[in-house]
Amino acid sequence: MTVTDIIASIATDEGLAKSDVKKVIDGLFAKIADAAGKDEEVSVPGFGKFKVKHSAARDGRNPATGETISIAASKKLGFTPAKALKDKLNG
Repeated sequence: MTVTDIIASIATDEGLAKSDVKKVIDGLFAKIADAAGKDEEVSVPGFGKFKVKHSAARDGRNPATGETISIAASKKLGFTPAKALKDKLNG
């Protein structure tokens, strides 16, 4: 399912214009991205939490040459599903 499919489905189900639903969806994703940029956790009750995870800098090896390389520190956006969502997935 794509974002376009989600927008069309919500617009049909709720009797709203696709353009209005698109604005809300785009706004939601923008707010999650803004919060992640500030290292803030976003919690959606019944759905889950979006949280920034930090990976420290470390040394690694190039698998082709065996040469030691430096891997820079990085941030990743993680998602932890809520219990209600896990229950829905697992029946």
